[in-house]
Amino acid sequence: MSLTCFKAYDIRGRLGVDLDAGIAYRIGRGFARALSAKTVVLGRDPRASSAELAQSVQNALIAEGAHVLNLGLCGTEEMYFATAHFGADGGICVTASHNPMDWNGMKMVRAGAAPLDAATGLTRIRSLAEADDFGPAQNGTYQDIAEQARKAYVTQVLSFVDVAALAPLKILVNAGNGAAGPTFDAIAEELAARGAALTFVRLHHMPDGSFPNGIPNPLLSENQPQTAEAVVEAGADFGVAWDGDFDRCFFFDHTGRFIPGEYVVGLLAEVFLAKHPGEKIIHDPRVIWNTLDVVAKSGGQAVQSRTGHAFIKQAMRDEDAIYGGEMSAHHYFRDFVYCDSGMIPWLLVAELVSRKGPLRDLVASRRAAFPSSGEINFTLDDPNAAIARIRAEYEPSALAVDEMDGLSLDLGSWRFNLRSSNTEPVVRLNVETRGDPDLLATQIGRLKAFLT
Repeated sequence: MSLTCFKAYDIRGRLGVDLDAGIAYRIGRGFARALSAKTVVLGRDPRASSAELAQSVQNALIAEGAHVLNLGLCGTEEMYFATAHFGADGGICVTASHNPMDWNGMKMVRAGAAPLDAATGLTRIRSLAEADDFGPAQNGTYQDIAEQARKAYVTQVLSFVDVAALAPLKILVNAGNGAAGPTFDAIAEELAARGAALTFVRLHHMPDGSFPNGIPNPLLSENQPQTAEAVVEAGADFGVAWDGDFDRCFFFDHTGRFIPGEYVVGLLAEVFLAKHPGEKIIHDPRVIWNTLDVVAKSGGQAVQSRTGHAFIKQAMRDEDAIYGGEMSAHHYFRDFVYCDSGMIPWLLVAELVSRKGPLRDLVASRRAAFPSSGEINFTLDDPNAAIARIRAEYEPSALAVDEMDGLSLDLGSWRFNLRSSNTEPVVRLNVETRGDPDLLATQIGRLKAFLT
């Protein structure tokens, strides 16, 4: 049986079509066997289907003789942290993040929360799951570690900020009815215990797998007004919104304006390089000029990686980088087992705003210096043909061609990246210029003509 839920770096599929409890069981056994795992951390998001799938995975791990450390409802980053913190051989979080309601999936890591490697990666797990030839069940064990794991996680997350430096800010937080609410509350409770005078306004805070306020994907422009309007109504200093498993976080300034991810990458790179000059910063290839400029001026070293959490995390480890960021709002930290976190960034921004003033002012000059389009998605009948047309039109005049991830062309005063998604049937376009919003609009229009 061919399993279609295996993607480039995780598991995602339509319920009842690509993924069900039986398939989840086979994947769980394949995971444990491929990694020879004796101890596995397991968590899940609040989707209606996640509890059943997680139970199937747990049964499979136990059948392979593993000891399951169960986190219950959690964020993916809590699984990453617990895998390393408790010395497990691997970790799984059952989540489809921001995918549609009829989807679910899994994110997986090996020991130390490292990405799956070639020998024990998704290809090996898929082969075992498809063969479904595991033999008799063994007698593994199970342990609920939710409380102690979250306490250790909160301590680690708060180690990134100087709590005493936090001003009495008001922050609007939108959990989108995903997994973020309970974890955020644990962080907020500890902040208050340490004397932080932060005030929080909570929106769509309780986990609800039916997502009554829509799928939590704040990257989509149509989903941003609810947070933006709530920030203004509350009179908040800034706003934060998370996706379903909160490994991505998104920012809004006090006027409700959305802050594109590439400018947040620049802000956080500057924060780390101010304390650790000369360190390496990982970035993805989609929108790069602002990051390159910030890193150069801050005395750091910029290192480019393929887009995607598995690739960025491996690059973080290979380079021993202190921080890495993607414009899609994934942020990675060396002192968080080289993994991405959606909680650490808002804490860093809160400290930055406390020290230097409004978020809007912190990014205004960067937005002016390097205007960008934001990611524009196209569903095409023949994406390869469209990309070929664009290559033929623009490559002859390009100053540089980069094919690390899709097609990136540097045209001197402007640049674009065009790539096929690793997780969805779309082509994604990003355009940036050097301080020229009119040129940006012109080139977006020209490129759209090739893609529609």
